[in-house]
Amino acid sequence: MALTKETTASLVSRFGANEADTGNTKVQIAILTERIKQLTTHSNNFPKDTSAKRSLLKVIGARRSLLRYLQRKDLATYRQLISDLGLRK
Repeated sequence: MALTKETTASLVSRFGANEADTGNTKVQIAILTERIKQLTTHSNNFPKDTSAKRSLLKVIGARRSLLRYLQRKDLATYRQLISDLGLRK
């Protein structure tokens, strides 16, 4: 259920400054968002898998923390990232 190398590389190249920029906050949020999408579909298909639900909640919490950090540090980048990922309606 982990992200493939190709998916991760495409997210890094799209949101990072270069291909090795995996530590960037925007890249981390994008990777966590993709992981959340995968875990959500898994939880919908297997409703009794409580460990997947717990890991989904942990990943959501990590993304929430990074989003709060980005909002405090750079509001324009935060708003652009939110619109790029389609997180808020």
